[in-house]
Amino acid sequence: MLSSSVAIEDSRLDPLSSGEDEAVVQPSAFDSFLLDEPPKELSLEERFAKLEKNFTELNENYEELEENYSGVKEKLKSYVVMGHGEESMKLSGRIHVDQWSFPGNSPGTNAFETGDPNLTPQDRLGFRRVRFGVAGSLWKTMEYKIEMEFAAGNDSEFRDVYLGWNDIPMVQTLLVGNQKRPYGLDHLNSSRYNVFLERPFVIEGFNQDARRLGVCAYGYSDDLVWNWRYGVFNQRLIQDEGVYVGDHFQGEGAGRLATTFWYDEPSDGRGYGHFAVAGTLANPDGSGTPGRGPNEAQFRTRPEARSTRRWLDTGQIAGADNYQLIGLENVWNFGPVQLVGEYQHNWVDRDGFEDVRFHGGYAYIAYFLTGDYMPWDRESGTLDRIKPLENFFLVDTCNDGVRGGWGAWQIAYRWSHADFSDQDVLGGVGTSHTLGLNWYWNAYARMQFNAIYGEIDDHFPIAGLTAGHYTILGTRFMVDF
Repeated sequence: MLSSSVAIEDSRLDPLSSGEDEAVVQPSAFDSFLLDEPPKELSLEERFAKLEKNFTELNENYEELEENYSGVKEKLKSYVVMGHGEESMKLSGRIHVDQWSFPGNSPGTNAFETGDPNLTPQDRLGFRRVRFGVAGSLWKTMEYKIEMEFAAGNDSEFRDVYLGWNDIPMVQTLLVGNQKRPYGLDHLNSSRYNVFLERPFVIEGFNQDARRLGVCAYGYSDDLVWNWRYGVFNQRLIQDEGVYVGDHFQGEGAGRLATTFWYDEPSDGRGYGHFAVAGTLANPDGSGTPGRGPNEAQFRTRPEARSTRRWLDTGQIAGADNYQLIGLENVWNFGPVQLVGEYQHNWVDRDGFEDVRFHGGYAYIAYFLTGDYMPWDRESGTLDRIKPLENFFLVDTCNDGVRGGWGAWQIAYRWSHADFSDQDVLGGVGTSHTLGLNWYWNAYARMQFNAIYGEIDDHFPIAGLTAGHYTILGTRFMVDF
């Protein structure tokens, strides 16, 4: 039997050999290769039969998949689903938990906060932001967003609420609804990405809470060097009221043109330069006529911290007919180092009163101790999400003890100044210095600490006081999704 097997193998390898077993050996694919003969091709009937078999198996698999889908769909009836299937929906939210203390204050700043020179500002512990929202696309070229703020407890408010269109010729994107007015980089940046806890005097003072009801267009160039936004808005802050009521529309036109004139592509944007000019022309109702909407020519802000009152406040400016604002922005980023500055000037023209001028600016330097950097969004001309080179974590490895990552650490200093006093309007002149420490645990969570020293003078008298100084400490824990 063994010799017969050997003979068979030999006969298959040698086509010239002869033997009794040659007649029963069938040619293999290897034989065809040695004999330079192509493998047997399937006939047309055999191909159709094979195709029919594959189709039958595919149909059976599809029926099984459809049955499984129906089961999953039945289970998901109690979950959130999209309305009509022609849109997308993305959930988002953020939680900012704050602690503020006022360890050093003078009688003047006591009065600015409490009205009593002997009663100091009270420490605060609570939620700065508790936001939840949905956003997405509608059909092919429309989009929408609804974002609610719950940090005020029973007094909930909306923030971004709009609908819009994309891919419009010459315009690109057009949004209708409550959205940010296009001036002040520190306001256009998301609170998720800003370096300091609160915004500078002049940015918050001239654009309180930023969002207004209006129509605004957004666009950027193909090479991402230029971006712009412009629109018309009502000046009333209605996110806690829902509607503006008045015979005078109190409208304004505003716009911003920005350029990322330098962006280091090889390093994925670790180096960049930004410059922008922005402005607005507004027509408030300074007539003082009873029964009309409140005069929106008022500029006010807190001491770059969460106080109860606004320590700089012009009050409603009597006779305000219109005002024009211009703002300049500049950003330089060199790896872990970032330099940012803004300046804004506001001219208020009045009927029956002297015209007044207000102005202010800020500058800051920030540095990552861990070699990270601040990303930049060239489509919007704003800061982008920080993604640490190493996330913060602690893991018990049992055998080797505890291992961990440090996350990203950043230190910063900001100088800020605003002059809201001119002629008979005495809103105050403020200057502050802020030291900041940011600890980024990951791209979606961090801790911030600010130490602030500031001075205010040329303020309208409160309890007979027009000036004061203060020291404030603030800490924030924040996540977003």
